[in-house]
Amino acid sequence: MFDLYGRGWQMLEGGFVTIQLCLSVLPFMIIIGLLGASAKLSSFRLLRIIGESYTVIIRGIPELLVILLIYFGGTIAIQNLAEWLSGEETRVDIPAFWSGVAALALVQGAFASEVFRAAIQSIPVGQIEAATACGMTPRQIFLRIKLPQLWRFALPGLNNLFQVLIKDTALISVVGVEEIMRKAAIGAGTEKAPFTFYLVAMLMFLAFTTISLFVFNRLEKRAARGIARA
Repeated sequence: MFDLYGRGWQMLEGGFVTIQLCLSVLPFMIIIGLLGASAKLSSFRLLRIIGESYTVIIRGIPELLVILLIYFGGTIAIQNLAEWLSGEETRVDIPAFWSGVAALALVQGAFASEVFRAAIQSIPVGQIEAATACGMTPRQIFLRIKLPQLWRFALPGLNNLFQVLIKDTALISVVGVEEIMRKAAIGAGTEKAPFTFYLVAMLMFLAFTTISLFVFNRLEKRAARGIARA
């Protein structure tokens, strides 16, 4: 039985951590993306400036640098805040896993805000005007008109972002999270078989992206039910 020099289970554990990372980042990515899109489309100039500044800054910084800044800078900031509140020296350690989740959520959220902004703008203006004429409040218009259609327009873009997210989880290994690449690097160095372990890592990532592509394609088809195709 091919068990990767007895490290097959470790690679599977790394795959499970990668899945946990992706599923933990996804809801935060969506929430940040929706907030960013709402800010960009807001009638308040300050909110538009904040939304645009966030996406420009985050999209212009390498993901690896964001991870390192969150992991080391976040620890220092929270530690200083805890010392200021308690009035005494305090040691705070942020788990590397959640530092990675925060960093990837910030990065992917910036891209998701563009996806959601474009999706909102794709909704026919006539529908919004008709809903307003019927006496719907802005909240009702968002929940009954915009939100149901938003996903249909946004899912293709979110599909692409999730594929990128799966691959970006490999960057979290630099702060010690034992996902696929970390496990592969340990196995490659210990067993002196880098090609074998990195090939297995490649196949695992390929399997994850293929499965997620299938799931998103099904979601896109479900969201497009009843929509006439040209």
